[in-house]
Amino acid sequence: MSTQMLSYTNLNTPIHRLTGVTKLIFFILWALTAMIIYDTRCLLVMLVLSLIIFRMSRVPFQQYSFVLYLILVFFVINQVAIFLFSPLYGVELYGSQHDIVHIAGRYTLTWEQLFYQFNVALKYAVVIPIALLFLLVTDPSEFASSLNRIGVSYKIAYSVAIALRYIPDVQQDFQNIAFSAQARGIDISRKEKLGKRLKNVISILMPLILTSVDRIEKISTAMELRGFGRNNKRTWYKSRPFQKGDYAALVLVIMVAVVSFAVTFADGSRFYNIFQ
Repeated sequence: MSTQMLSYTNLNTPIHRLTGVTKLIFFILWALTAMIIYDTRCLLVMLVLSLIIFRMSRVPFQQYSFVLYLILVFFVINQVAIFLFSPLYGVELYGSQHDIVHIAGRYTLTWEQLFYQFNVALKYAVVIPIALLFLLVTDPSEFASSLNRIGVSYKIAYSVAIALRYIPDVQQDFQNIAFSAQARGIDISRKEKLGKRLKNVISILMPLILTSVDRIEKISTAMELRGFGRNNKRTWYKSRPFQKGDYAALVLVIMVAVVSFAVTFADGSRFYNIFQ
């Protein structure tokens, strides 16, 4: 794995130049808006904007490919589960029923159900690019200093920075342990069957957990020896003021949220109904 997944890469793009606080506020408002509304028109516009923003970041596909595939697997499972447990929820939601095909028993595929699950899929597609960007384009140290600047305790901010920095370390530890296991004949490559590969991967999780615990203990001891948490305030090596790009990004996400809520609740309901 030559490229670390979900690790920060310093690229000179408008997205990378935003401060950590801007990215956090943008992500929170964007995610809340996408979760609350069910207006297909607004979700489609937000999807286009999120893809444009993600494209602007120029993040290599290798950095998020595995996580993206994993999210897609859970997305498919979620869509199937929605239909299995609530096959007529769309009918109840939109107040009409247009059958496509009767499958068996209470399972009837309707246009209303398809439309509802299409909106759920749009929600995933709108939030996932921004969520990945938040992890991939945020410098942990700069993000911690930004959080502290808006009033978050520097202890909490520093904990967040350590957590973000720890993602590549865990990946590196996993690779080292996996290489050692392969040298002893424990193969986790595609040469093995899927069941055998999963079993072998599980067998190396315990050394990974022990290595992580040992690393946490060392970091905690080092921070304690340096008097971390003794003072109420601290200075930061990386701290940046808001610039024009930050204000533009915040104006954009606020406008998207306000317009989306206005359009969605114009008729008193957050569900856009094309069957009326």
